[in-house]
Amino acid sequence: MSIVKLSKKLNLLFLRKRPFFFKRSKLSAYVSTILFATLIGTYLELYFIGKEFYDFPKRPFPEVFSINISFTIIGLPLFVFLFLYLAEKVTPYIRVLLIITISLFAPAIEMQTELLGFFHHNESWNHFYSFFGYFLFLIIVWRFYQWSRV
Repeated sequence: MSIVKLSKKLNLLFLRKRPFFFKRSKLSAYVSTILFATLIGTYLELYFIGKEFYDFPKRPFPEVFSINISFTIIGLPLFVFLFLYLAEKVTPYIRVLLIITISLFAPAIEMQTELLGFFHHNESWNHFYSFFGYFLFLIIVWRFYQWSRV
């Protein structure tokens, strides 16, 4: 009879079995983060439209949806995918600059969509609010993505 002792230097992390449903991949992290961001974006739009801070005069199915469903289904997922792709490729310092830059451009894009008639803000709305909103949104999305990759 022989007794085998494992070396304390041996790293057994690779031997641990994880159940299938806990297996996380890059694709599943992208998909779950995009769904999470879309849900947050949809609920924020519903809240702000309900409080009459803004509305979407030109939107698909206006009799059914008070939000811009095309932005929610197409625009926001593409934006989040592009953000995650870029944020993953850069260093943490550049990532912070990326988040700040996107947050700075958000009010300018909102003003342009207002001029085109796709978006309308209440008179009490300050476009600087959008900077903080997008900044916080992108940080939450990035943190969720990091958490889903673990």
